[in-house]
Amino acid sequence: MAKIFITGSSDGLGLFTAQKLVESGHEVVLHAKNDKRAEQTAAKFQKKMKILTADLSDLEEVKHLAKKVNSLGNFDVIIHNAGVYNESKEKIFKINNLAVYILTALINKPKRLIYIGSNMHPQGDTNIEKLSLEKGVDYSTSKLQILMLSLALARLCPEIYTNTVDPGWVKTKMANYNAPDSLEDGSQTQIWLASDDTLTFNGKYFYHLKESDYSSKAEDIEMQNKLLKIYEKITGIPLPKE
Repeated sequence: MAKIFITGSSDGLGLFTAQKLVESGHEVVLHAKNDKRAEQTAAKFQKKMKILTADLSDLEEVKHLAKKVNSLGNFDVIIHNAGVYNESKEKIFKINNLAVYILTALINKPKRLIYIGSNMHPQGDTNIEKLSLEKGVDYSTSKLQILMLSLALARLCPEIYTNTVDPGWVKTKMANYNAPDSLEDGSQTQIWLASDDTLTFNGKYFYHLKESDYSSKAEDIEMQNKLLKIYEKITGIPLPKE
């Protein structure tokens, strides 16, 4: 059984993914924005769960969250599920990109990393030269950058199986309750990648249990390296060399 940490797991896709993994016998540590949400989340499980709290729009809280995760020992899988859509560009950048980068850099390396992407990433902007915390990014750009981060990690840290999942357009608060895909549709790939330790996919993009194509814009290695340097400059945190 795997030891798994899932960000943004107090509701929606993250919570459903956590519930299914717990039902399968895996050890799952959840994440909620604050204590109130943590209490509400705990009530949705029949057994006592470990739930870490942090507001991912507060980068200092994100750094502290990484310390709390590391205090629990090494994890087999980290699922970077948390994300926002209908927010300011600054908040989208903080939560969808910088928080993910910081946690990736500071949490002890797991065996597998799973990033949540979006089929909106092809519309993302590749002009990262003037990328800043103040200007932020739109949602599509945030997901393009997540894919670039995932591909860069797969290349730079091949000992970690790192992949991106497009969950589809799922019936959630963030997307739309009229969306065509169910929570089960949107979570099945993450559950599969997290729970089957025989899988050795690395640097792949998945949609509904199948490897899928993605925008070639994300494959530019020079651009990936520039993005990592920008993240490092903004956060003051480099990716670990080893």
